[in-house]
Amino acid sequence: MTNDLPPTNRNGIEHMRNAVLFEGTDRGQRLSRFWILLILASTIAAAGIVAESTAAVIGAMIVAPMMLPIQGTMLSTVLGDRVNLVRSIALMATGAAVAIGIGFIVGLLVANDVVAATNNQVAGRVHPGLIDLLAALATGVVGSFALIRRDISDTLPGVAIAISLVPPLVVSGLTLESGAFEESLGALLLFVTNVASILATGVVVMALFKVQRSPALNSAPAMSIMHKHKAGIAITTMLVLVAIPLTISSINTGAATVRENTIRAAAEQWADEAGWDLVTVNTGLNRVFLRVTGPLPAPDTDELAAQIAESGIDPSVVEVELVPSRFVNLETPSSP
Repeated sequence: MTNDLPPTNRNGIEHMRNAVLFEGTDRGQRLSRFWILLILASTIAAAGIVAESTAAVIGAMIVAPMMLPIQGTMLSTVLGDRVNLVRSIALMATGAAVAIGIGFIVGLLVANDVVAATNNQVAGRVHPGLIDLLAALATGVVGSFALIRRDISDTLPGVAIAISLVPPLVVSGLTLESGAFEESLGALLLFVTNVASILATGVVVMALFKVQRSPALNSAPAMSIMHKHKAGIAITTMLVLVAIPLTISSINTGAATVRENTIRAAAEQWADEAGWDLVTVNTGLNRVFLRVTGPLPAPDTDELAAQIAESGIDPSVVEVELVPSRFVNLETPSSP
């Protein structure tokens, strides 16, 4: 009898199921492993973000097992397996909630607020844009390809680092505890972007490799079959919905960067003419904060406001902190 299934179906379906689906006799052991690694990875990520340790955050990315339920959701969609689809989505959602909760708890233990203005690890994860979507789509392709091709599975640690699943969730918890709700939603949006990208690219890669449900699975009594087309439409819709706020964020970020650079140029010229120095320029929520320092008397800020207005920017969005300074030459004290 001729087997009409594609080679990938004949040789790889069982391997892929064992890799990402939580089923079979060892399901309990795999679930305990998932939760232990997730809790440890979230704790490492939270500590690394608070301490601004890039090495610790990268280590947490490698340890984190969040890729499994996401790819399990994707594979269940391709195979039309309703039971494992629900199981994978539930595990992904509860895992995300636990990671956010750990970030929140660590935030309670830290004296200072962990927000973008004071932490570079947070700042890099709370304003996702279209470039993050592009990176997530490319990484999702690599992850799906590695799932199908066992001979390139050694790329998975690199995929875990590139896709960054647990750190955004932990940042969401940390900023939520700090009261920075917009930043918390931004970090959560980054996580959802990565999830949608993995699902969308995974379905496409599986289709290209002709991965499909085996006819034998259709007759399995324990298998609940679902329509793949409806699931595919849902994933596509999710990706489009994610792209909308990312597009808005990219536009706003670009406009904020142009505004900050324009204000910086005007402030540097104004400070230089007054004999003062521009120390920092920070952009907050619809505000730009300048910190300048120099000897008394303080320079006239009306001149700076006029220069900013000439550049087409409303000077009322700019807040200036003037820090007077003076230099003292120390002399050798005379002997008593």
